[in-house]
Amino acid sequence: MPARAEDKGLIIITGASSGIGAATAVMAADAGYSVCVNYWRNELAACELVAEIKSKGGRAIAVAADVGNETEVVDMFASAQDQLGRLKGLVNNAARLEPQTNYAGIDAARLRRILDTNVIGAFLCAKEAIECMCVSKGGSGGAIVNVSSLAASTGSPNEYIDYAASKGALDTLTIGLAKEVADDGIRVNAVRPGFIDTPMHAKGGEADRIKRLKNCIPMRRGGRPEEVGEAILWLLSEKASFTTGAFIDVGGGV
Repeated sequence: MPARAEDKGLIIITGASSGIGAATAVMAADAGYSVCVNYWRNELAACELVAEIKSKGGRAIAVAADVGNETEVVDMFASAQDQLGRLKGLVNNAARLEPQTNYAGIDAARLRRILDTNVIGAFLCAKEAIECMCVSKGGSGGAIVNVSSLAASTGSPNEYIDYAASKGALDTLTIGLAKEVADDGIRVNAVRPGFIDTPMHAKGGEADRIKRLKNCIPMRRGGRPEEVGEAILWLLSEKASFTTGAFIDVGGGV
């Protein structure tokens, strides 16, 4: 087995049991980070991911938490640091998508479900991460990467305008928070994936959505989760040490 890279500290990745989160977790562990794999319901997938990371000499744990629940978020951050050491980064990846519909199919209950995870969850996790990492409170600084979406720019009409609106809020959070915590040793950036081949499309009711829409993408294909993970890892790293409040679009030209 090849020598493991020098330990770069702990990162927490929310919603990491599949898709972009899972790919990023594996890549982060390979790069030398200790990884907290957060999940909500899919314990089996999260545990299998942790086992994969450990089989290659990495350090990882799986922690169940609903990111929209403040108590569970606080407990997750405490548990992760107790087991894996001081926090160096957060990837706000957890997101909820409801079945495709136009505006007429959106009601208050659906909106609350989406906003609880995609907006409130991101706020709560970012707040806890800052408390752990800010130098004014004894932390060593770090980075937050929010996983937004190009839907924030396109609006996703007739499919997911509520999801798109939640990602627009995440973009605003990225900009404001980056300015607020920059002098406390914390960078805040975002990636905006486009059509990425993940299980999320099936949750929206159309597993082959990328196949239907690929000709609308200049590169004529969907993206891979690992292609988004590369951007996330760069933003987490010291290579991006003078980058904050920035967005990397990973959308094949969309």
